[in-house]
Amino acid sequence: MYVITGITGQVGGALADALLQQGKPVRAVVRDEKKGAHWAARGCDVALANMTDADALASAFEGAQGVFLLPPPEFDPAPGFPEARGVIAAIIAAIARAKPRKIVCLSTIGAQATQSNLLTQRTLLEDALRKQAIPVTFLRPGWFMENCAWDVDAARNEGIVRSFLQPLDRAIPMIATDDIGRLAAKLLHEDWAGARVVELEGPRRTSPDDIAAAFSQVLGKPVRAQAVPRESWEPLFASQGMQHPMPRIRMLDGFNEGWIDFEGRSEDIVKGTTPLVDVIRKLVAR
Repeated sequence: MYVITGITGQVGGALADALLQQGKPVRAVVRDEKKGAHWAARGCDVALANMTDADALASAFEGAQGVFLLPPPEFDPAPGFPEARGVIAAIIAAIARAKPRKIVCLSTIGAQATQSNLLTQRTLLEDALRKQAIPVTFLRPGWFMENCAWDVDAARNEGIVRSFLQPLDRAIPMIATDDIGRLAAKLLHEDWAGARVVELEGPRRTSPDDIAAAFSQVLGKPVRAQAVPRESWEPLFASQGMQHPMPRIRMLDGFNEGWIDFEGRSEDIVKGTTPLVDVIRKLVAR
């Protein structure tokens, strides 16, 4: 039995698809029974559990060959990341009780960074999982290509992609969520000891200018990238309802300044196969 948390998201769904296509038994961990109906119809076992409920998680993890951990993202965390710490405590307690054979944890590029930022939530999870005895793989993907969903309307209606990633011609690692799911399925079938890190990016590094060019290709019209001025970020995020915008700002700084990047050797980084233009084509067609 392979247990998947976050199965209703893009990565968890891609992983479940890959495992089901291989004929593997899957247990979907969901917070809402209605969201589990789709996966039950596809033959999955369904377990109801909130990610802060150690007892429910332990029951969900019971008898697992492998567990895929994808905690719910907190995009506006309070100082000190109490939301993430509560989830981490429940996960560690559940693992100690259920003792699955192995764990694949979706982490992030830059989880090794010492500067506090939005991705520190994954750093804290990695730190906690390293202290327990069950073999764990930290899958660290680059920036999700699917984040371009936020740019579809402006690209279509205004011919502009407004970017917080700067300078506009600087390329960073990006990856399609389908590629993440497929690699996670592969990793769950492997055996290893202790903790290991696997880093993943797409066929080529991608800049905001590249994103605009891909939109232009798909839409058949000129699209250009436009930098969102750094001094406008905090009031902009606050106007959107964020109470604690600094972690997000520091994450963007990390990508732009280069201290959020892969940790390992370039030759060890796994390459996905999905090109950016294919992802954008799907986003535009929605």
